[in-house]
Amino acid sequence: MTQVRWTEQAVGDLRSIREFIERDSPRYGRMVAERIFDSTERLESFPRSGRMVPEVGRDDLREIIVGDYRIVYRLEPDACVLLTVFRSSRLLPAGLGEL
Repeated sequence: MTQVRWTEQAVGDLRSIREFIERDSPRYGRMVAERIFDSTERLESFPRSGRMVPEVGRDDLREIIVGDYRIVYRLEPDACVLLTVFRSSRLLPAGLGEL
């Protein structure tokens, strides 16, 4: 089984998404954050289940699409490291392809 690790950046991104949505609807903010978090559990058993990030084209840099959000992660020999979570309408954050 593969270990799933969240970076501080990814945790902060998820927190920011939740807080932004909670301004209008605390319940919906919680639901979106839980849905994003829960979607990463499959990586424990299926680490390659996300698609390659199209802008980068590297096999080790993958993403899961959840609603309007992209969860970008890097495959390592023993782990999936979640790097960032952001709206799918935005471009890939600068420098992420070099990680």
